[in-house]
Amino acid sequence: MRFARLPLSLSPLAAQRFRTRALALLGLLAPAAPTLTFTLAAPGAHAAQPLLGSVQLTFTPDDRAAYVNGAPTQWLAPPRLLGGRTMLPLRETAALLGQSLPGSGTVVQLARLSIDTRANTAALAGVPQPAGTVALVGGVTYVSARTLADALNANLTTDDGRTFTLTALRDGGNPLIPQARFSTDKTVYAPGERVVYTEYPFDPDGADITARKWNGRQEVFFQPGTYTVGLTVMNSRGLQSAPFTRTIRVEGTPIDTPLTYALKYAQPGDAFPDPQILTYPSALATPVEGPSYPLLFSDSPEVPDQSGVLYQDSVVGRARLLAYHLNGLGKPARVYVLARNLESRPVEVRTERLGETAPTRLESILGQVTLLEYFASGGGTTLTLAPGQAAAVYASPTLNPGSGVNAMQDLSTSGRVELTFLILEDGLPPTAQVAQQLPYLKPDGRHVRGTFPGAVRSLRVNLGALPTRIVIGDGRVDPALTGTDALTGQGVRLAGNYGVLYDLEVNGAAGTVVALSPRGGLYRGAMNIQDGPINQTIKLPRVGNALKPDEPVLLWRAQSDRLNIDFVPSSGSNLPVSLVFYRPRNLSGFGGVLKTYQP
Repeated sequence: MRFARLPLSLSPLAAQRFRTRALALLGLLAPAAPTLTFTLAAPGAHAAQPLLGSVQLTFTPDDRAAYVNGAPTQWLAPPRLLGGRTMLPLRETAALLGQSLPGSGTVVQLARLSIDTRANTAALAGVPQPAGTVALVGGVTYVSARTLADALNANLTTDDGRTFTLTALRDGGNPLIPQARFSTDKTVYAPGERVVYTEYPFDPDGADITARKWNGRQEVFFQPGTYTVGLTVMNSRGLQSAPFTRTIRVEGTPIDTPLTYALKYAQPGDAFPDPQILTYPSALATPVEGPSYPLLFSDSPEVPDQSGVLYQDSVVGRARLLAYHLNGLGKPARVYVLARNLESRPVEVRTERLGETAPTRLESILGQVTLLEYFASGGGTTLTLAPGQAAAVYASPTLNPGSGVNAMQDLSTSGRVELTFLILEDGLPPTAQVAQQLPYLKPDGRHVRGTFPGAVRSLRVNLGALPTRIVIGDGRVDPALTGTDALTGQGVRLAGNYGVLYDLEVNGAAGTVVALSPRGGLYRGAMNIQDGPINQTIKLPRVGNALKPDEPVLLWRAQSDRLNIDFVPSSGSNLPVSLVFYRPRNLSGFGGVLKTYQP
């Protein structure tokens, strides 16, 4: 535990209460702990240890008042006169002097002095000390002030025979361990004000700092009070520093609410609280003419138990393919998309974009990784097929039993081709001859397969009053695609519009903040944003899963008046979702300066 020096602005009464609370915490640190280390903070710096060369402790027996380097403090257990000796409480004195007090069991060590707190005995540099040097009073271990001074090579003086001053050098510490250090831009903050941390740990021998552990660190504090923040670091040799702490006081008029703070400072992909989000009205999204091509969707049977044809249809021109399957064969297998030329002339099949997640047993990451890969891809391979020739335009890695694949692929063909989704046990080649001998696997009755016109849904939104929402994948405000299962001829409905690319053009966006609100549960995905010259893919969320409607995930802070968003509902995640638009300066509670420094 570290004690901070009192701020100069505190009144004597407030100072006394501050020190009393701090020492009360100290008293909770047992004799039961195997190793205890106490250090006093630096004057005026709220730091973890004193920066002065010496610590001067002035005290009077049987008086709770004391002074540390001239600053008033209070003893929990005051010094005493016992058997003609001036006695000091061991643990409090060590803490006030900035001395470490390591120990094992009932034996603790203060510099050259070894104290057995159970037997109430002491040895100085190995020499046993007289009886009465250590005493237990009211559960507190006391040690002779003179013996403590000898152990620390300190000076013990008195002017009147009653008030004493003990002057000791601060503990030199272990010269091999790294040193944790950090500062904050202020020591007193308003509620909702950003705290800027600057780290500057170092190693005495220049070894790398390889790990950091914070205690109590927050980027912002919304409730008034006094907070202690600590940092411990480790170097490449595995040595760990002593904790380094600073004290922050939060008081005054709030600057930001949790919502307005997040709209100012949250990073893309971060979640933040907004309990009012479901009350925001829906924005009017107007459909417009845009690219028109089909989506071939293969998700049934989702867990095939034998080799066979999963889905099949023919296309000409552009098409999007989406396959989502888990291997239920009980043996290694692969998923393929086989293209066969149906023309009497050569046909080119070009892959324009491809995103894939495979192999994995974690269904929640299937869609997100696929989308991140899809948005990152550009240009691709071209296969030239002779009349009747077939070749795989997609081949998954080998899938162990229970492992899955999610693949989304945009193709462009110069003529009509037949596209066949296959799952084949390892060893079977993806050829037209093999495909013709395989059964067409029946749908599982729970998932969807089919061909759906309209793989791109182009929408335009003109923002008005904010906040507002654009709802995606609910089946009402945003209707589900309908199509046909080409293998059965039955009509099918694509709930959630998985694989559909939403081409959103948002006008009046400058100065707004965009967020995604999951309304159906777990959601992990990605989207691409174009803001003027900036083209950026956003991982949603940055870590973990988006779960709660009232905890949206920040997407972007728009700089341009027109914002273009490409969004594809993520396979393996739950829909619907909402895109929420805020104009922060119009929200109550928004205020204060914007701190942009990020060391």
